[in-house]
Parts: sequence; C-alpha cells; structure tokens
Amino acid sequence: MARRKKNIVLENIEIIDIGAEGKAIAKTEDNMTVFVTGAVKGDICDLQVTKKRKAYMEARPINFHQYSDLRVDAFCEHFGLCGGCKWQMLDYKSQLHFKHKQVEDQLTRIGKIDLPEFNPILGSEKTKEYRNKMDFTFTSSRWLTKEEMETGGENIERRGVGLHLPGMWNRVLHLNDCYLQNQPADKIRKSLYQFILDNDLTTFDHYEHTGLLRNLIIRTASTKDLMVMVQFYDNNEEQIQLVMNHLKESFPEITSLLYVINQKRNDSYQDLDFKVFNGKPYIEEEMEGLRFRVGPKSFYQTNSEQAYTLYKVACDFAKLTGEERVYDLYTGTGTIAQFVSKKAKEVIGIEYVEDAIKDANKNAELNGIENCKFFAGDMKDILTKSFIKKHGNPDVIITDPPRAGMHEDVINQILEVEPTRIVYVSCNPATQARDLALLDSKYKVVEVTPVDMFPQTYHVENVVALELK
Repeated sequence: MARRKKNIVLENIEIIDIGAEGKAIAKTEDNMTVFVTGAVKGDICDLQVTKKRKAYMEARPINFHQYSDLRVDAFCEHFGLCGGCKWQMLDYKSQLHFKHKQVEDQLTRIGKIDLPEFNPILGSEKTKEYRNKMDFTFTSSRWLTKEEMETGGENIERRGVGLHLPGMWNRVLHLNDCYLQNQPADKIRKSLYQFILDNDLTTFDHYEHTGLLRNLIIRTASTKDLMVMVQFYDNNEEQIQLVMNHLKESFPEITSLLYVINQKRNDSYQDLDFKVFNGKPYIEEEMEGLRFRVGPKSFYQTNSEQAYTLYKVACDFAKLTGEERVYDLYTGTGTIAQFVSKKAKEVIGIEYVEDAIKDANKNAELNGIENCKFFAGDMKDILTKSFIKKHGNPDVIITDPPRAGMHEDVINQILEVEPTRIVYVSCNPATQARDLALLDSKYKVVEVTPVDMFPQTYHVENVVALELK
C-alpha cells in the first residue's frame, strides 16, 4: 500500500466479486473490504481510495494491469460519465448472474430467514432501447469532458440536454446519443436541442434558477402512443408557443403533447398541472388484451415488455382460483390489479397518487372490469381496521411498494388480518429483505423469482411468494 499525504493508493488489487448497488469488491492485504466503482470481477488494478472508514474503504480504478474476461466493449460513447448504464462493460449473462446473486445475498444476509431455492432470474429480451420513459434535464452549463477542456473549453457551447452525472444535482452531461429508449425519443431530444441553438433560447441555470427550458420527459407505449412533456421555468408565453409548435410540427406522431411551468426549487411535478398543447392528456398501454391509460403523473413500469413477464410471475405466485378477495397495495394505475382481476372474486387497489387512481378507475371502465375498486391515500392511513372491516378481509395481498419498502404500520396491519398468501414485488431487495424479516413471525417464503427489468444497470426486480404458517 502506497500512501501520500491525504491520499491512499492501493496497488495491484484483484477484484474478487460484485456486490450490492453494482459495487465491485476487493480485499487489502490486511483483509479490509474495499468497494470499487467501475470495476469487474477478475480485474487487477490500482485503486484510488475515495473514502476510508474503520471497517471498509471505497475506491475507483486509476490504472488497470489486467482486464477481466467478463468485460465487453461499451456501446455508448458516454459510458463512464453518464449514470444511465453503469454495467455496459459487463456481458449480459454476467449481469444476470450478479443480479441473481445480489438478491440471494440480500435476502439471506438482511432477512436472516428460511428461504427456498431461488428460481432462475428472468432476463430481458431487449438489452437496449427497452425503456418507455426517459427524463432529460436542460442546463446552461453542461459538463465538459477532459478532452473538451484541453481543446479550449471556454469557447464550447455550454447549453445542453441530457442526464445528471451520478450523485450530482447540478452537473448535467449533454448526450449525443442515448440507447436506453426506443425511437423517436432520441430524435425528439436532438431536434429540440438544435432548435434551442438555432433560436438562441435559454436553458436552465441550476444556481441562479433562470432560463426557459428546464426538463424534457418522453414516454413511449407499445401501442405506438407517444407523450412528450416539457417543463419550462420562465413563463415566457411567446417562446413557449415557439417550442411547442416546433415539436407539434416536426413530430406529428406525438399523440400527447404537454407542458408545465415549474418555478420550484426542484424538478418534481406531481403537484403541478400540465397543459395539453396538442392531442390527448394521456397515452395508452396494452397488455394481454387490457388497455391502460397513463397520464403525465402516472406510474407505469419502465420496461413494458418485461412488465408483462413480471406480472405473470406475480399472478402465478398468487395462485388465484376465482374465489379470492385480493388487496393490491401501491397499485399505481391499477395494472397488476386488473391483470389478476379475471382470476379473482374482487380486487381492492390502494395508491398514494390521486391522479394514478383516477387513471386506474378509468382503465377499469375502459376494460369492462367491474370487480376492481380503487382508493387514493397514504397506505398506512388507508389500510386500517375500519377500512378492512368495511371492504372485507383479503385472502391474498399483492404489494409493490417504492424502493423504501413498506411502512411498519402497513406490515403490522397485514400481520393482523392474516391473508393466506402474500405476493411481494420489489425493486429493492434490501428493503424487501427487511420487510420479509418482519413478516417472518407468521409467514414463510415459499418461492422467489428475480426479474431483470433494467439491462445495463445493477437494478433488479424480485418477486416473493409467502404463505401463512
């Protein structure tokens, strides 16, 4: 170990594994664990330590002596800077292996409960252009690469539109190409950027909170519906009309063209009202003959094709016979609720976002589904004894909470009503493991299937079936 003042460099370190959140793992000579970003199992490299604690260190590679056989060439020029695809250097078979391993490790280490043998992870057929939604940020001071700085960065156009650098709210990487979402999403972003330059329009300054264009959100659907949402900061009606007319005329395939004025200190828009510039205020998704109306604030799984795989697993795990009352917690726009409704006696869906519940009710009406009821509000406040007394005890609960997992009050209520079966869908196996430990007093895990919704990233969905002991 070579030491410099305020610097630690670890030399000739072999990467021995990949753990949670995509971080590679190494060990020092004195057996201290080092979590490494940007490395792959089998790499041998020198590491610059970025954080040192008593029990571990964090580091990044600064020199490679040997590359792992698991490595592949990244297909995107922005790989290594952009936070969108952190695993492009890892072949897809290995990505699936380490995602499956991550689920096993977290459920075992955090949950500390009895677990069955896991089912194989279900991979995505598409590993590029699989997302149906992307959120791009405009900036007046885009991030410059080292090469740009060396060749006269002061004279380079600083306006841009792209993705934030990992962990940096004020640093935006302008994208030349993006391979996460299918076309015409990339064409729309590029066209709008060129329009900004041609018309000398201003983009958002993250420090001064000034500028016209703030954010661009594009949603595509399997039905070919296309939604484009633009967030403006400056309420300049003439320039807003100019931008929106450009999008309308250049891309007639846009079926829902919306905009909103957002002068808050953050980019969130759930509390803001979108204006319809052209087309419908929603797009429609289709799955197994069902149509789902998706508004600008509605949640829908970002990988439409893999969502079908995920919901089939959840439905299979529920083992419905047509006689059960199902509670679908965190129902979103009611996709899982309606997906399982034909095999259930009744489905009760609960969701925090009121607009999503409006979409869920509309979706049920469009699909001719009469055995689904939807309720909006905070889960811990709605799922109470009085609510359950009024609507009946659930035989099966399907829950798909956000990354933070379920509130302890919700878990306690589930334990009290004792449904025969629980299906827990999670995008964060760590919080899922914590919740499974809390449910362990009355439930046993009987089946586990990881599903890869996000190729080229370390994120993974996991579906767990639990039975009442």
